[in-house]
Amino acid sequence: MSHTLDLATPSSPTPTTGINTEGLAEFLRRFFAPLFLAVVSVVAIFFLFTREITRFVQFIILAIAIGVIFYVPNIIEVTAKAIAGALGIK
Repeated sequence: MSHTLDLATPSSPTPTTGINTEGLAEFLRRFFAPLFLAVVSVVAIFFLFTREITRFVQFIILAIAIGVIFYVPNIIEVTAKAIAGALGIK
């Protein structure tokens, strides 16, 4: 005779598998790198042809900052850990 608890528990646990995100960041970097470079090039050429040197320099600095954030491996994780450590959060 079975007990009630034995009937309530599943006989074999089903493994839960999530979405496989291994290599997702690398795929996105390879996908968006040419698009990012094309947009930066077109906008930079526009600023140079219109002779807006100040905006050109500002744009290049911003483009370099965005490039570093997205293309240096683990920069977001390292920055988040550094900020959390500075705030005393573990």
